[in-house]
Amino acid sequence: MSIEPLSVAPSPVPVAAPAATLMVVPWHDPIVDTVGFDVRSNYVELFWLNVLGPTATWTLRRLVTGLDRYPLGYELDLAETASMLGLAYSAGTSNSFARALQRCQLFGMSQAVPGGLAVRRRVPPVAARHLSRMPPQLQAMHQQWRVREYTLNDLERGRALAEVMMAAGDDPEVVERQLLAVGVSPAAAAEATTLATHRGAATA
Repeated sequence: MSIEPLSVAPSPVPVAAPAATLMVVPWHDPIVDTVGFDVRSNYVELFWLNVLGPTATWTLRRLVTGLDRYPLGYELDLAETASMLGLAYSAGTSNSFARALQRCQLFGMSQAVPGGLAVRRRVPPVAARHLSRMPPQLQAMHQQWRVREYTLNDLERGRALAEVMMAAGDDPEVVERQLLAVGVSPAAAAEATTLATHRGAATA
């Protein structure tokens, strides 16, 4: 049985009490879990790092690494984890590790739940309000990332459809026209048809 987050609105991270440990559980979000990015991905390193800062980003990665080993949740030793990350920690919120946890929560990477903290294993795309504060070079990189991601998705969709049509006996010209008809971009339709043709020839 998973522990569901109470609200998206930030609440104080439950580390102010002198407790030595914190229960960490996965934050289940069907939408973000489907379309989001792994916290250790290049996307997070390139773009979320600018928003979260390096300390919170590494803290988030460490929390999620624990969930890889204990998918249902685990008990986090606060002082030990802070020490492993090279951060100061003492009971209360006026220390670098507690501030990193709070920053993760402030930007929606984690959320207080009864008895602990729910943490995202995948994170959403950076919001427009955060992008607008990034350096121009980083904004341009994000735009290029979005275009590349869309193109790759379009190509993969086109290739899958083309292979099905090729297997049904359609000619390459017919396949490419059909891909265009269902909304695949011209460049992706041409490339997908070529890939499917080569695959069909290799398996013949």
